[in-house]
Amino acid sequence: MGFPAPYCMELSMKPTNYDIGIIGGGLAGLTCSILAARAGYKVALFEKEAYPFHRVCGEYISMESYDFLEHLGIPFAQLNLPVINNLTVSDIKGTTFNFSLPLGGFGVSRYTLDHLLYEIAISIGVQIFTKTRVTDTHFVVDEHHIMLGSQRISSKIIVACYGKRSNLDISSKRNFITQKSDKLSNYIGVKYHIRYPHASANISLHNFNNGYCGISAIEENKCCLCYLTNADNLQKSGNSIARMEQEILFKNPILKDIFTSAEFLYDKPLTISQISFNTKTCIENHALMVGDAAGLITPLCGNGMSMAMHSAKIAFKNIDQFLHHKISREAMEDGYTKQWNKTFHKRLLTGRMVQRLFGNDVATSLFLKTMHAIPPLSRKIISMTHGKSF
Repeated sequence: MGFPAPYCMELSMKPTNYDIGIIGGGLAGLTCSILAARAGYKVALFEKEAYPFHRVCGEYISMESYDFLEHLGIPFAQLNLPVINNLTVSDIKGTTFNFSLPLGGFGVSRYTLDHLLYEIAISIGVQIFTKTRVTDTHFVVDEHHIMLGSQRISSKIIVACYGKRSNLDISSKRNFITQKSDKLSNYIGVKYHIRYPHASANISLHNFNNGYCGISAIEENKCCLCYLTNADNLQKSGNSIARMEQEILFKNPILKDIFTSAEFLYDKPLTISQISFNTKTCIENHALMVGDAAGLITPLCGNGMSMAMHSAKIAFKNIDQFLHHKISREAMEDGYTKQWNKTFHKRLLTGRMVQRLFGNDVATSLFLKTMHAIPPLSRKIISMTHGKSF
């Protein structure tokens, strides 16, 4: 799907004082910007890339988000997206197990979805700074200062939606950055778009040693192929992704067939490194952390895209009350934290539990056999990784 060149005015042509400053233009940031602009607030959003662009992402969205996205203005009827209602999981040896997805979902690339939301945000007056990196933030006397190099932007609220690992995480020395490295803190993600005869109603997760790879249909008869593994696998393969795939992923015969017979649509894979699944905080220096910035969502939590958008909706509800002087800043921050934990805490725990059982020869096989043999158990665990419509 082709898109026109992105729209972006020069920084000097835009105002420097806003009600809400949003750092990061992924699903959480774009969602929050649209909700805020529609409520009449003056909103600035800062994104270091230029739309449209690809992101490392599984690109499966559970149906809990459908009505919300439709309300935001996504033209689902025109997109003809694949509806997904079945899950296939294979163990490391390639033995498969099938499960139904009662809630189900649909497939859409981030390239398409993010750009559509970007166009909606632009059309309702969100001031979007693309190709712009926020270098620092300060909270001074009930006001946030957003630094863009030597230029300063002011806002009453900051919503931080800057993904899995940011320069701002490092400069502010957030806990998950300063913690000693462990099994949850050093993952890599690799994504491709491919053409492959994969059933459009099915999402598959295929295990390999210390990792798992997902494949699901998206728009235009394409598939998203995305895998997560620890950095040790890459290091053992001489830091070569191709060698790692051949020596480790190909031991699962299903993955070997996909990688050797599919048509790959990227010149090279899209990658992200130093992914941490350790817990994070919802508030940092009075900024509301939303989406991955608040707690990285494992690919086994149903889906991080829905949770990112839902967290943006929760954040904006509290921001709106604060900006209407109905609650204090402290109450806004406390309310958001409590609602975030109530909505996502158990879901994250379930996802992390399942993640620990994946990518292991014996544990993965035993877990899948047990899930398959006891349907009520599989339905319960799957339901715990999917939320309700919001």
